Order: sequence, then structure tokens, then C-alpha cells
Amino acid sequence: MIGKILTKVFGSSNDRYLKQLNPLVRRVNELEKDIEILDDAALAAKTVSFKERIAQGEPLDDLLPEAFAVVREAAKRVLGERHYDVQLVGGIVLHQGKIAEMKTGEGKTLTSTLPVYLNGLTGKGVHVVTVNDYLAARDSEWMGKVYTFLGMSFGKIIHGLNDTERRAAYGADITYGTNNEFGFDYLRDNMKFELAEFCQRGFNFAIVDEVDSILIDEARTPLIISGPADISTDLYKNVNRIMSKFKKDEHYTVDEKARQVSLTEEGVALGEELLEVENLYDPTSIEKLHHLNQALKAHILFKNDVDYIVRDNQVIIVDEFTGRTMEGRRYSDGLHQALEAKEKVKIEQENQTLASITFQNYFRMYDKLAGMTGTADTEAPEFKKIYNLDVVVMPTNQPMVRDDYADVIYKNEAAKYRAVVREISELHKAGRPVLVGTISIDVSEKISNMLKKEKIEHEVLNAKHHEREAEIIAGAGQLGKVTIATNMAGRGTDIKLGPGVVEVGGLHILGTSRHESRRIDNQLRGRSGRQGDPGSSRFFLSLEDDLLRIFGSGRITGIMDKLGMEEDEPIEHNMISRAIENAQRKVEGHNFDIRKHLLEYDDVMNKQRELIYQQRRDVLEKADVSEVVQDMIEDLVDIVTGEFYQDRIDSAEWDWAGFKTRMGELFHHVPEWPEEELEGLKFDTFTQKTLDFIKQAYKEQDEINGPETQRQLEKLILLQIVDSHWKDHLLSMDYLKEGIGLRGYGQKNPLNEYKREGFEMFGAMVETVKSQVVSSLMRVRVVSEDDVERLEEERRRRHEQEQMRLNRASAAEEAPAAQPVRRDGEKIGRNATCPCGSGKKYKKCCGKEA
Repeated sequence: MIGKILTKVFGSSNDRYLKQLNPLVRRVNELEKDIEILDDAALAAKTVSFKERIAQGEPLDDLLPEAFAVVREAAKRVLGERHYDVQLVGGIVLHQGKIAEMKTGEGKTLTSTLPVYLNGLTGKGVHVVTVNDYLAARDSEWMGKVYTFLGMSFGKIIHGLNDTERRAAYGADITYGTNNEFGFDYLRDNMKFELAEFCQRGFNFAIVDEVDSILIDEARTPLIISGPADISTDLYKNVNRIMSKFKKDEHYTVDEKARQVSLTEEGVALGEELLEVENLYDPTSIEKLHHLNQALKAHILFKNDVDYIVRDNQVIIVDEFTGRTMEGRRYSDGLHQALEAKEKVKIEQENQTLASITFQNYFRMYDKLAGMTGTADTEAPEFKKIYNLDVVVMPTNQPMVRDDYADVIYKNEAAKYRAVVREISELHKAGRPVLVGTISIDVSEKISNMLKKEKIEHEVLNAKHHEREAEIIAGAGQLGKVTIATNMAGRGTDIKLGPGVVEVGGLHILGTSRHESRRIDNQLRGRSGRQGDPGSSRFFLSLEDDLLRIFGSGRITGIMDKLGMEEDEPIEHNMISRAIENAQRKVEGHNFDIRKHLLEYDDVMNKQRELIYQQRRDVLEKADVSEVVQDMIEDLVDIVTGEFYQDRIDSAEWDWAGFKTRMGELFHHVPEWPEEELEGLKFDTFTQKTLDFIKQAYKEQDEINGPETQRQLEKLILLQIVDSHWKDHLLSMDYLKEGIGLRGYGQKNPLNEYKREGFEMFGAMVETVKSQVVSSLMRVRVVSEDDVERLEEERRRRHEQEQMRLNRASAAEEAPAAQPVRRDGEKIGRNATCPCGSGKKYKKCCGKEA
């Protein structure tokens, strides 16, 4: 209460911050007359002038008023659009590395040109991140006209570009692209063997459009580059066949809040019987248990036309937040294969992780990060905690006049959908355009079928009918138009009102249920009432909706029953709105915990990833990595001598046989030291003696292969071995994370255990890399083409000789056994002296006749 009174007196922190920006906005406006009188060439020349001033040390903040005034004038000439004052404020907010919450239709795309141009002047590159290829292409071409006019280069990163095209786009002053493309390019770059092949050039400044979608919604799923693993797909089919035997509550339980399915004791017993294993929890059966759990998830928790669609004999994921299909993306840990088995389509080979990163850790690499969206304030604490980003709520250019009506709630879904169709019919007759928002493809098609029966013309926009998206959205604001859409219509699109629509009340938004996130509902509402246009919105709910059924309070059901309300009679009450908001808060809190949990575990991996990628880059940057190899040799010599050094025993008595074996295994060279040199050795002299021996052996290796060739081999072998073991390490860390939760039963913190064991595994991996790199380099021999031919000829000749020997042996087995030659009952060996008295060897004398 006191807080509200103080806010009224002093204004909110948001209001106070916006007031601080007013002098900058006034300065930009004061410069407008001076900039307007410049001709096109003089206006474009300002870019060169700005760059020179930056080179002389002038900070970007000092350039801001003049640079913003230049961009405003360029946009006016090229696009016919002049930035409003609130857009200037938005540009300052973005330049300062904050999130600007701007209502739909307030011109976020145009606003972004101001900080993009200003920061692009540094030449370090600016990334503008969007949610899909369509927006990346549209915005880059649209706003690119302004940048080109001002002498700045721009590029776009979309699916299907080759590396040469990507390098050119990243080399531009300004680069547009999707979050997925930027993230995957980072991972792919760190798998390359030449620095010149890298596409990206650094992480200077990024503006993330629809920042809540990218940094919040999509942050639950990490980006993963994977390769095929050598695992049979038969087990998925076998497990899928037995799914019908499992009954809910008897063999498994479902936690819809956590989206988890768990086997009961009876379920475990049934699984053991059907899969013919003695104990599902035995380490030898753990793979079958994993497949069983994933199959249950696929059948119980994942629904066709909601979580995924089946198209062209493939299971394609549908993004729950945008309603769009995610081509090429697959669920991990065998879940996608379980869905393919369920839908009886081709089961693709299971994949193994080669590289991965979360969006949180990718975007935290930028020196400066900013974002814009229509809905971020509800997630402000998370933006601050995870990304250290403040959210600033921007005022609208025109007052908002949209009517947001209270939610109406019905006893069941059937009654709700009947009411939805009635409202659509009434508004359609009045000529008002209606946008019907649904949370799944399934619901959009159900309402479409009901409207067909009522003979109401309409358009459907969902992941199955996405080809005409731009056309459908363009017409959604025309008189009497009815459009049914999943969340696809909620991002990056403006619905402009046609002639006569303002007079009948503008666009009406009809929500068929509440999403688990308030932001998604706000995005849907935001399609109406743009730039002072009239409009309205209302959400229709039922007690059977997942949100209320899983997270809502049972009090609402009790009240409706006590009042004796009929099926088609709705209830509207502030208590209902509060209960729904509380339910959404619960889900948002739960989802935040999931994202925080993912990030905490990925932070462990991130430190290791940064170290590996940095070392990899260091190797690629150097023409000569022999120093790295020498350091590895010294480390390994220390380890080996440490194993065999014994302080209290005379050095002559040490395990020299074991030492030689170890040296041969590791270095492929064994020292043959005289016995007198083995006496009186201390640790330092022993280590130095061993190191001198190995360095000399490595020097000889240099001479055999040639120094230039050896330097190339060092680089190649080092990178290949690091990549191979890093891939295996990622798999091991995945397995560790999968089972680490069980440590909680032993009163241990799973995250701390994961950190400790992950650190130990990483250390072990580094030691293995060192030993394999050195061992390989001490063995490798470069041969010429002539040598290859000679070796191949020798190999062929040896093979022929071996075949002849085997043939003779086979013939000898079939022939009668040869009898030894005897004289006077004694057997005569072929190397013995001949008994004839000649003094010659038997085989050269009488043996010739034998």
C-alpha cells in the first residue's frame, strides 16, 4: 500500500528512467533542421565523419544525438517513415543495453535502426536476431535500404547458405539472422580445422527481437549438433509393441504439472516380464529401462497435432510458443525415435552430441546485449537474474483504446466452444473482423469444422497451413473477416485495419483458452488496438482446460456447482481472473525453475566448453604448435617418472622393466641406459634424464618426417584427438546428468556432485588427450608415394607367401605323414653328420636321396 502511494508521488523507477532520457530526445529534435538541409551525398558522408571521430577516440554516447538525427532523416527519405519521439527513446534504451517493451504496432523494427547504425560505426559488427528466416529476410531488406543509403553494409543469415555466403554476411557492418542460425554457426565454427573457414568474427553487440521468445521460451532447449551413433533402432520398435499393455495408475502415474510419467512397482514388474529381463535397474538393463521410459513419454505426454505433426513420413516438432514447425530439430535422448515408432514412420538413427550450448550461454558472450518485444515485463526478474538485462516499459505513441473484457468461464469444453462460435457469428454479422487464437493445431481445426457447419467463411493459419501466412495476416483486418490462428499470428506481424473497420469497432481478439504464459496471451491481445486503433479482446475458458485443471484452484468448480449453473451459462468474476493469473504465475515459476536448472548444469559444461574452444582457437591461430607439444611431453614425463621414482629405495633397484614398458607404450621409444647410469638418481635428475631422452627421440622424428611436415602433423593430430575426446566427454556428461538426481536420496546435492565429478572427468579427458597426442606424434611416419607403392608391393608379396604356406600346410595334412630316415634303428636329423662316414651334413650327403 505504502509502495503504491510513493509511486503516485514520485513516479515508478521506470518513469524516472524515461524522464532522464528527455534531454537526449530534445537534442536529436534540435538537430533535425540542420540535418534536413543536407543533400543525399552530404547526409551519407556523415557516416565517414562519424567513423573518423570514433577512430580519434570519441565515445559512441557523444555521437548519439547526431547519429540518431541522421538515421531519422535517412529513413524519412528512403522509407517515407519518420521516427516518433517514443522510438528515439526506444533506440536510446537499446543502445544502453536494456530491453525495450514496446506495444505491438509501435514500430520496433524501425526503432532498431537507430542503435544498429550507431554501434555499426565501430566496424566490429552488429547482430540483429529474429525468430524466423522470414523476418530476418524481410527486416534486412526493408531496413537495409536505410543502411545502404548511409554507406553501411548489411547481410542476412538464413537457412541454406553455404560457408562463403555466411562469412560475407558476418563480415558486414550489420547482420540479420535467427537465433538458431547464429548459435549453430558458433558451434560449427568450433569444429573446423582452419581459422580461415570460420564464419563468425566476434560478439560485439546484439539486439534480440522478440527477446522474451528467444531468451525465455526457447531457452529450455539447448542447441545441439549431433552425429549418428552406432545404436540399433530395433529396440524402439520392440518397446513400442508392448505399450498397449501398460495401464494408467496401475502401471504408471502421470505428473501433468512436471510433464513426467513414472513407472509403478507393478509397471516395473510388467516391463521386466515383457522385455524378458531379470532386473530393469541392473546396469546391464539400463538401456531397456531408458527406452521404456521414453516410449511411455511419447505415448502419454506427447500428442499429435499439438506437440508435433506427421508430414512426409516424418515426425516434425511444433513449437508450443510460436505454433510453428521446427524443421530439422529433433527431441534428444531417443524421445524422437520413440515418437517415430509410435507413429509407425521410419525410425532415424539415434544421434550422439558433438557440440552443444544453451541460448543463455550463447547470448551472454556478447559485449553488449539488448532486446525488444511487446511483452517482457512479466519476466523482468528472470532477465535481470540470468542476463543482467533491465526491462524498460515504453509509452505508446498514441493512447491505447482497446477494450480488454474479463474472461468468461464455462463448465466444460463443449459449452465453451459453442459460446465461441456464437460470439464469432454475432461479430461476423456486425462486420467486425475477428482473430480467433488457439493454443494447438487440433483446436484450430475443431473450431474450423464448427464454423463450416454454421456456413461462416474463415481462414485457418497453423503449422499445417503456413504457406499463405503473409496473405492471411494481410487480410485479417478486413470487414467481416474471420481468421483462426495458432500462436503463429502472435509474432512479428501487424494486422492493419481495412476500410470501414474502425467505424464498426476495430479488430476483435477471441482467445479460446489461456496459455500457461501470460506473455503469450498478451501477444495475442496485442494484435488489436495498434497505434490508437479501436479494438477489443476476450478469452473463453472452461474448467476442463489444462491450465485450470492442472494448476487452477478447485474453488471455482465448487462455486459453479453450488450456484447450480447450467452448461452454457458462463461466470465472470474478479476472483476467476485472479485464480487464472495465479495459475499462470505457478506455471511461469515452474518453467523458470526448469530453465534455471538447465543453466546451472550448462554453466559447468560452459566453463569446459570455453576452455576447449579457446585452446582450439589458439592452436588454429598458430602456425607452429610445437611448444604446446613440448609442454605435453614435459607433463607426461613428470607423470611417468613420478610413477616409478621411489624415495627410500636405491635407484638401481627401481622397477626398470616396468619403466621401459611404460615408456614404450607412451612414447614408442625405450631408453637403454648402462647400469652405472641407473645408480644414485634423484627425482630431478631422473626426470631430466628421461626428458632429454624423449626430446632427442622427438628431434629425430622431426628429421625423419621433415620439420615442416611435422608441424602440420602436430596441428592436425592435436585437433583430431581433442575433437574425438570432447565428443566422448559430452556423451559421458549427458549420462552423468541423467543419473545424478539420484544422489539426492543419499543426502548429497546433485548439482555439487555433478560439478565435482564433471571436473574430475574433464581432468581425466585432458590427460588422455595429452598422452594420445604425444604417443601418436612419436609413432607417425610420413611416406612418399614411391614408399607407399613399395610397402603395398611388400604387403602383397607377404600375402602371396602366406597363402602358399597355407596351401602347402593344407596339402601336407592330406598326404601320408613322412617317416624319419633311420640307420640301424636310429632317427637321423637333417642337420646331423651323415653316418656314411663322409663327414658331411646328412642333408648335403645321403639326405639328398631321402
